[in-house]
Amino acid sequence: MKELEKVIAVRVSSINDIARMAASLVSMGQPTYIIRYRSGDRSIYGIFAVFRDYYKNYGLPMVYYHVVEGDENGDKNYIAIRSDEVGETVSFVKGPKPGWITIPIVNVAAPPPFMPENL
Repeated sequence: MKELEKVIAVRVSSINDIARMAASLVSMGQPTYIIRYRSGDRSIYGIFAVFRDYYKNYGLPMVYYHVVEGDENGDKNYIAIRSDEVGETVSFVKGPKPGWITIPIVNVAAPPPFMPENL
């Protein structure tokens, strides 16, 4: 069996960065979700993307991710984001919130085989 190449992993500074990126994809009409899996006492949140036409290849597969220590939001299934004149608000929620962009979180039992180890 051919071994899968790993995606390029980019660690972002906060979960807000993941939410903002997902919200921008949703606003362009692209179906979007965030993955979450446990690694010891940490939760890894990630969103997949493709950097198109990378040096004339078909694209460079990437995952933007954030690590949360001792995740108290593990029981919430969505990230909600709202931006207005006051600023940006991001929260974990159990269900969709009217007036917010709500992105589903998909809990995976283990990292996909194309994810780099030791994130």
